[in-house]
Order: sequence, then C-alpha cells, then structure tokens
Amino acid sequence: MKKLSFIFLVSCFLLLPVGVKAQAVENYIVLGDSLAAGQTPYSQIDAGYTDFIALQLTRSGQLANFTKELAFPGYTVANVLASVQTERADELLADATLITISAGANDLLRLVSHNPNAGTLSFSQLTADFALNTARKDFATLLETVGVKAPNAKVYVMGYYFPYVNVHESQKAGTTKQLVTLNAILQQEAEIAEATFVPVYKQFEVAGPNYLPNVEDVHPNQNGYRVMANAFLEIYAGNESLAMPENAMPTPNPLTFEEILQLQQDAKSEDRKTEQVAVDASVQKRHHPINMYVMHFGYKETLFLS
Repeated sequence: MKKLSFIFLVSCFLLLPVGVKAQAVENYIVLGDSLAAGQTPYSQIDAGYTDFIALQLTRSGQLANFTKELAFPGYTVANVLASVQTERADELLADATLITISAGANDLLRLVSHNPNAGTLSFSQLTADFALNTARKDFATLLETVGVKAPNAKVYVMGYYFPYVNVHESQKAGTTKQLVTLNAILQQEAEIAEATFVPVYKQFEVAGPNYLPNVEDVHPNQNGYRVMANAFLEIYAGNESLAMPENAMPTPNPLTFEEILQLQQDAKSEDRKTEQVAVDASVQKRHHPINMYVMHFGYKETLFLS
C-alpha cells in the first residue's frame, strides 16, 4: 500500500528562501474541484498546486495548517457551496487565514463533447450560457458564504486554462470564448467580494502540451500544477521569492481512488489508537518539527515539518 503523496513533506529541509521575511503562519483551507484536490491526467490523486503552495509556505515558515478535505473531483460551484455549508466546514473555516478556490470549470466542461482522436469539440451555446450564468450566481453566494464563515481569511480565486491541447484550431474558438468568459466571471465576482483572482490561462497557452500530457484528460501533470502554484505564490508574495523551481518538486506518488478509500478505512482504525505519527529520533535531531494536519478525503495524518 502506498502512503499518501503528502509524505514527501516530511523529508524536506524547509529553509527560508532568499528575500523572504518571516511572517505570521497561515491556516490554509482548500476549496474546490479536481484541480484543488490534485487529480492527475490519469485519474489518480497526487500532490497538486495546493500541495505545492503548502510546501513553499512551509519552507518559508509561513504555514501552520493545511487541508484539502473540502476539495473533491467533479465538484461544480454548487457542490463547493454545499461543502462549505456543512458543520465540518464551519470548524475548518472559522480559523482559516488563507483560502484558495477552484470552482467553475465543471459547470462548463461537462457540457463540452470532446473527441480527442478527431480533435473536435462541440457544445450547445444556449446551454453553456445558461450554465455560466448559474455558475456566476452560485459563485457570488459561495464567496459571500466563505466571507461570513472565514472572516479572517485572505481568499484567492484560481482561474482556468484551455485544457484541449490537441484539437484543431478551427475547433477552439467557441470553447475558448466560453473559458475566457468563465475566467472573467470568476475575476469579477472575486473583485466584488474583495478576494484576489489568480490567472493561469496565459501560462498554459504557450506550453500547454507540456503540462497536459493526456489528450483524453483535462488535468495537468505536476509541472503544470507547479506553474499554477507559482502563479498564486507570485501574487501572494508580491514577487517571485516563494516560487517553486522545477528541481524542488517532490517525486510523484499518485494514488488511485481505491487506494484513497482504503486509506480512509485504515485511518479510521488508526484513529482509535492514536492520531500522532511517531517521528524517528534521527529525524528529530535533523529537523525542528512543526505539527501539521493534512486531511484528504477524510484521511488525516500528522506530519512533522521543518
């Protein structure tokens, strides 16, 4: 059985990047869809942009807690809104200081018929327009709800990229227009709610094929997630001091959904015994430990970071 990919954090020497000043630590809560959860191009879960954000903030001494418990593949804006209206979300959001949201793509892309072999796209303009309007209303309500439940949090809304890298140029115009409209909606609602919009469209526009290796899937590889994380980190820090270089990425360790479910069951059994993961004495000598909970689809593990 594989261990959760977040274990990579344990072995990192977390040094303060040059030019970064120590700041108040963040309680980082992730909201959203499969991108927020870290879904790979091959229907697995691994470290995604939110994990890379957490890793870089930990390295700079700015992270206290991090959870992806409220992120789930397939979530629409309405699903994310429902997830933050739960008692569990009340507990998590009350002390949040940093929140990222990825929501909206599933409202639109589920309406797109993609034939990767033929390189074609098709959708109903009327249906897409209706879906975008519904997403806009739901997103406004989502941000309002988050503002009430997490009054001390800085909220960042992540934009989307064009995910169909192999379609013919003649097929791109309609879907491109809809995705640009979606990003405009997300940016507009973020500004109204005094949240911050993080664009990633241009970063993928040129190098998209390098970040989206599976033409049958819309999810990026880890390098694509690194680009998304760096787009956030540059806005968050106001410069590139927190950016993750490619050589600082952890080794991929994807999990299937079946393995995650098994980890859930194992964790429930372990929780009856202890939630504290013992730290090897040699590791304790080499690292100054920071307790951090990583929660993923109900699976909770205490990590010791330095």
